[in-house]
Amino acid sequence: MSVRVLLVDDEELLRLAFGMILRAEPDMEPVGEAADGAAAVELARRLRPDVVLMDVRMPGTDGIEATRLLLREAPGTRVLVLTTFDLDAYAFEALRAGASGFLLKNSRPEELLGAIRDVARGDAVVSPRVTRRLLDRFAHRLPAAGGDGGDGGGGDAERLRVLTAREREVLLGAARGLTNTELAAALGLAEPTVKKHLGRVMAKLGLRDRVQAVIFAYECGLVGPG
Repeated sequence: MSVRVLLVDDEELLRLAFGMILRAEPDMEPVGEAADGAAAVELARRLRPDVVLMDVRMPGTDGIEATRLLLREAPGTRVLVLTTFDLDAYAFEALRAGASGFLLKNSRPEELLGAIRDVARGDAVVSPRVTRRLLDRFAHRLPAAGGDGGDGGGGDAERLRVLTAREREVLLGAARGLTNTELAAALGLAEPTVKKHLGRVMAKLGLRDRVQAVIFAYECGLVGPG
């Protein structure tokens, strides 16, 4: 089945270019275009695409707020955000809002297509080390651990109690930027076992993917910058 993609960017030429790339692939189907976040949310609600390719910097409703609203209105849809810089506060906020990854606008076509396919499968498209660099740089925007609940702090720290000791170790390693291969070597486990533990962590905590798990680890104070 084709991956149904919604294109969101305020630059018409970019939407045209991305649409041409997608239409050349037998497993891709661009189902709509939007020039701003508000229109993207409405289209996603109506069209239910598999993936939204979302520019984060747009006038009016930007990609961050659009991601937050869109995932509430169309929870089965996944968002891949487009940014100009690899360490971008907008990209960081989009990940916090629930995006499954981000991609540079000057990425090669094969990178774009691969990222869309990965996100459609449920994977996160940010390398562990880039995720760690983003969080280290912008961690001051996260809620302080030990707070009164809400989006982070004490409420999230309490949620850690559902994890086994091994699952906490795996989450901590992922939050420190280790790949599955590196985690397996560090913990003396097989790589498929690490993947199973990560899957259980995400299921128990109600998280969509690895990126959200790493952000959760920062928000609850399990790991900090540096």
